[in-house]
Amino acid sequence: MKALVLTAFGGPESFELHDVPKPAPQPGQVLVRVHATSINPLDYQVRRGDYPDLVPLPAITGHDVSGVVEAVGPGVTAFAPGDEVWYTPQIFDGPGSYAEYHVAAESIVGKKPASLSHLEAASLTLVGGTAWEALVVRAGLRVGESILVHGGAGGVGHVAIQLAKAIGARVFTTVRDDNAEFVRGLGADVTIDYEKEDYVDAILRETGGRGVDVVFDTIGGNTLSRSPDVLAQLGRVVSIVDIAQPQNLIQAWGKNASFHFVFTRQNRGKLDELSALVERGQLRPHVGAVYSLADIPAAHARLESANNGLRGKIAIAVGELAGRLTK
Repeated sequence: MKALVLTAFGGPESFELHDVPKPAPQPGQVLVRVHATSINPLDYQVRRGDYPDLVPLPAITGHDVSGVVEAVGPGVTAFAPGDEVWYTPQIFDGPGSYAEYHVAAESIVGKKPASLSHLEAASLTLVGGTAWEALVVRAGLRVGESILVHGGAGGVGHVAIQLAKAIGARVFTTVRDDNAEFVRGLGADVTIDYEKEDYVDAILRETGGRGVDVVFDTIGGNTLSRSPDVLAQLGRVVSIVDIAQPQNLIQAWGKNASFHFVFTRQNRGKLDELSALVERGQLRPHVGAVYSLADIPAAHARLESANNGLRGKIAIAVGELAGRLTK
């Protein structure tokens, strides 16, 4: 099978397209013919060497799968050959999704929502699971509460807006002005152009000084230290970003705030919850661009660039699907 192999840590040119043996399912595993995967910030963090002790080289990386079950190992009861499935491979535990085939434990695999294409499904597994873990499991966002989603036009952000609206929250989000219409179409109630206005001033104005119940940080920087300035009493901050520098959280004390740091866990339950939202028309990933398996280096370079013009996710067409898209 074809696979994109990371041969050294570094830039996008560190990938090489190789022929490698097709894996075989072991007990409790399914073999999936990958139709699509996608690109996440985690992918380029792994590639550039942010987690060298967790990723032995050479490695097949990638963190989203949408495809069709080709074979099942002994003991598998939930799936059969021909089933359309989606999932996030176990992070830092074996080969990833930049390949034509992938094996995964039955317990982390879900039935793909019928209303999503493979490209759409592969654009939702990791970011959808992350948003669910952040907003539902950790923040405990409730009907009638308010949330500030930083980076609402991005991969996780555009899913978080839809999830928050499905819960019944009032959604504020920071975006450039040219993305305001896009995020309002997803359900955002108030957009804040971070290039023209300080989001702290905007939140306090829009909430009459009360602040929001939840801040969802997808951008990093000084967001953690500034979040107490926009939090209501008993507010919660959820971050999915590496903490690269010390931050002063003394202001959080007066707000009785809680902080949660999320590294998403893989399980079928979250996928099933997301699938239900998809089928009810409350959640749909936006595919901003499509590349082939061989063109993943270019996709990485684009996602990493500061002004990439992207909304939502970069999807990767694999195998037969890539062939159909190029015809």
